[in-house]
Amino acid sequence: MILRSALLWLSEHQGTFDFVRGNALARRMASRFVAGETLDSAIDAVRRLEANKTKASLDLLGESVSEREEAVRARDEVIDTLDRIAETGVDANVSVKLTQMGLDLDYEWCASNVHELMTHARQLGIFVRIDMESSQHTERTLRLFHERLHPEFGDTTGVVIQSYLRRSAKDVEELISAQARVRLCKGAYAEPPEVAFQRREEVSKSYVGLLERLLANGNYPAIATHDDPLIEQTLQFVKAHDIPPERFEFQMLYGVRRDLQEKLRRDGFNVRVYVPFGTHWYPYLMRRLAERPANVAFMVMSLLKEGLSRP
Repeated sequence: MILRSALLWLSEHQGTFDFVRGNALARRMASRFVAGETLDSAIDAVRRLEANKTKASLDLLGESVSEREEAVRARDEVIDTLDRIAETGVDANVSVKLTQMGLDLDYEWCASNVHELMTHARQLGIFVRIDMESSQHTERTLRLFHERLHPEFGDTTGVVIQSYLRRSAKDVEELISAQARVRLCKGAYAEPPEVAFQRREEVSKSYVGLLERLLANGNYPAIATHDDPLIEQTLQFVKAHDIPPERFEFQMLYGVRRDLQEKLRRDGFNVRVYVPFGTHWYPYLMRRLAERPANVAFMVMSLLKEGLSRP
């Protein structure tokens, strides 16, 4: 709890942000997990991934906007990102958070912002994933997806489900019935026990059940995890049920377990890396760690595992 509070405080402390942005060593460390502040730097990161036969999903950082002008600016930047993907021909799609598009300001207005960028994405033939945020946004996110986005845009869009939410089994069944594309992750927000599983074993058990349903009956599911046991169970399941690699993909975060990304790719599996970029990278990193302080140890272990696995 103390570590979580400290990380949240750091995420809002402008003085620390100024230091980090101006410190070469700190920026170098942050660059491991965030592909820079500009769209150019993000495209460069995608090109490096593409050279290693790895796909990407670009994510413009920033969420929970408090002013309409911020949401309009974010919408336009996402549209610019779509244009740049089309212009450069890189193998990338885009991830979008609804609170960045104004979900907390006005549901209908947010829907119009997302519709505008989705219409542009469809014209360019680029897939857009709707990210999932905290549980207070889950119902509205899925409502917008089921009622507005998926019926009109079909396989041009998809959504994220978090295995630690108790409601996710029902949500997955509804998304399978709709043949919607789902990205499955564990979830990283601090949620109360009545809403989410609290124990790691429960979250993993839920994840396995959901990934098996999605692999068996889903529409090109994305298995988003760095957890070795979960990846091994995925591999065992697809082998036992003769599910070919082209039916799904693994997804991982930029800079995390690059050794594992390379191994899965060498073994013939599709791998997509979530590539965050933008000026909001410092709050993003701090909030991500604060949501689950165990992620601090996870990132350290990730670096150690990768280092030990290299010749």
